[in-house]
Amino acid sequence: MDNFLVNLEKYAELVVKIGVNLTKGQDLMIESPIECLDLTRLIVKKAYEAGANYVQVNWQDDFLTRARLETAHDDALDYYPVWYTDMLERFVENGGALLNIKVPDPDLYAGIEPGVISRASKAMATARSKYQKYVRTSTFSWCLIKAPTAAWASKVYADLPEEERMDAMWDAIFRFNRVYENDPVSAWRAHIEQLKRVRKVLNDKQYAALQYRAAGTDLRVELPDGHIWLGGDKANARGIRFVANMPTEEVFTMPKRTGVNGTVTSTMPLNVNGALVDKFSFKFEDGKVVDYKAEVGHEHLTRLLEMDEGARYLGEVALVPYDSPISNLKRIFYNTGIDENASCHLALGSCYPINMKDGASLSNEELKVRGGNTSLIHVDFMIGTADLEIDGVLQDGSLEPIFRQGNLALAF
Repeated sequence: MDNFLVNLEKYAELVVKIGVNLTKGQDLMIESPIECLDLTRLIVKKAYEAGANYVQVNWQDDFLTRARLETAHDDALDYYPVWYTDMLERFVENGGALLNIKVPDPDLYAGIEPGVISRASKAMATARSKYQKYVRTSTFSWCLIKAPTAAWASKVYADLPEEERMDAMWDAIFRFNRVYENDPVSAWRAHIEQLKRVRKVLNDKQYAALQYRAAGTDLRVELPDGHIWLGGDKANARGIRFVANMPTEEVFTMPKRTGVNGTVTSTMPLNVNGALVDKFSFKFEDGKVVDYKAEVGHEHLTRLLEMDEGARYLGEVALVPYDSPISNLKRIFYNTGIDENASCHLALGSCYPINMKDGASLSNEELKVRGGNTSLIHVDFMIGTADLEIDGVLQDGSLEPIFRQGNLALAF
């Protein structure tokens, strides 16, 4: 690939300056697959150039992750180290920033019994609940980015010769992260401003509900009083702005916990904790999933919905135009952080309290009283199509188009 090293360095600079927006004197923690050594080294270098006090790299390896579930004794499945969660919480409380190169193998847990995966996932989610609250209230700067691994590239580009797959994946990542622009940092800042314009219009509207229509979907989603649309970047507790997911094309808010009714059908596969779920649908009554189907991974979906009481309710509603950089690549990436930015989506589980006025200061019970959902999980699933129509229901009950033929119909 021409100029690969130049583009890799531009990408590293981008995630430091735009993603976590590292400031002088901060610590940075990087969670990275061992296959992403070159990119990680560049990010470390760029972080120190930006004034980092200390950069800690936690290396990850899919082989080790799978080995635990294959061979650990039964009691170990319900264990997650308190010392690690304590470290994460102290790191956040001391003002650190987190960068996660999140690229799990879509087939990582193939052949492993779903109950084993569910138990390990629940143990981790329970132990990290305080840390996850810091994440969902934007207490600190955090960013999820993507980089190719051999297993992931082979899944996404299985139609290409093996020797071309990694280059194809890098090309896609550079494209939808605007790395090929002459000045990627400026291009990202312009993109963030556009998303801010979209969310401002939606916040000014303060719709009472959204009505979805597409093949297999007929859904009404009520929005709670005081809901806030977010998208692009956000501010942490210290006022530093960061981008939580790169790429990002969405604007999103909080649905009313008990205000979701109708049916919705997925339009892309879902990677649930390393297990694939596909061709699934939900029926909602008063906010709760009361029936569901899945042609692939039904038991994995069942385990997800049984995680806790809040797992059957929605925590996020997000709008993404069908005509967007990722969607236009016409490829499924089997990675929620990418696929959700190619498609309108919803999320099962916990809401982001920052999607409600003064939500970050509310307890879980106070949040539920005001219409938010709480859960150990937050799992996005994609519902966008080229024929998706969404109407906004105004406070007086009248309707106006938000999406037509899969794209935004409002003026911004």
